[in-house]
Amino acid sequence: MILAADVGGTNARLAIYSADGEKLIRRETYPSHTHKSFEEVARAFLAAGGEKPLAACVGVAGPVVDGRVEATNVPWILDERIIAQALDIPKVSLINDLVALSLGALHARPEDLVLLHGSSLPRTQGANLAVIAAGTGLGEASLVWDGQKHVVCATEGGHVDFAPRNELEIDLLRYLIKRVKRRVSYERILSGPGIGNVYDFFREAKAIPEDEVVEAAIASSADRNATITKLGISGESTAAARALKLFISLYGAEAGNLVLKSLAVGGVFVMGKIAVNLSAQLGPKGFVDSFLDKGRMRQLLEKTPIALVPDSTIGLSGSARHAAASLSGLRT
Repeated sequence: MILAADVGGTNARLAIYSADGEKLIRRETYPSHTHKSFEEVARAFLAAGGEKPLAACVGVAGPVVDGRVEATNVPWILDERIIAQALDIPKVSLINDLVALSLGALHARPEDLVLLHGSSLPRTQGANLAVIAAGTGLGEASLVWDGQKHVVCATEGGHVDFAPRNELEIDLLRYLIKRVKRRVSYERILSGPGIGNVYDFFREAKAIPEDEVVEAAIASSADRNATITKLGISGESTAAARALKLFISLYGAEAGNLVLKSLAVGGVFVMGKIAVNLSAQLGPKGFVDSFLDKGRMRQLLEKTPIALVPDSTIGLSGSARHAAASLSGLRT
């Protein structure tokens, strides 16, 4: 058996798969911030099922260097050697969470994908691909075609400098510079907390008034950013609706940037809970328009398909495939 995990700033998902990484046997989700370490979560998960996995792979948000990572959005330090010893698992691998998502997307069934742009789904052979996922943070990855297979390249592209395209976005940059008192990355906007930042920009910098009932609902919400998203979708809040419109436009623009930086003409996979929640809004207007708006490169983007991956557990299947490959001595 294989232990697969997908660790993010909000949730830690763990699952047991068959040794070939194909069959899901058991799966659980734990809130990340209610546990002190990954080992604590994994012990509880394995104790519940009594499994003794031979290999494990953990996809985690953060740069993995020499088998160790300081998670970006949860206060955990993960180390392959420590995890292997603590859980008594012979083979443990740490990979970036976007690598796990990418591996899962490569093997997703066509019927589980939603085409957002283009005449066909992203090509899983013959060309580079890209993955972008806004969640607790902003994740990006490139899948480079080496002539026989895709090699997944982890990045920290979500932390690159935010580049405004017009006066409104210049105003947003100025607002965020004052708010965070440091440089502004795309993740400051294209993430769960980013939605709140953009909403506050419209409320404070653009002085858009808010209904008292709506304001109270946001203030008392357990998840402020999710509430803002719902109010923006419903149109009950003008500021929230404006925030979502700008968020979606910038999301599309950064997806297009990623294609240009990795020449991912095979296509783009868009993932993450935010994209799923906004799936009805990710149409030709806003997201796709911004994706295509690349001047002389527009024709290249017009030929590049975009697909939404709604499955929130796709990272687990990617981790399971990586663990299975390591167990058999093969490269993923």
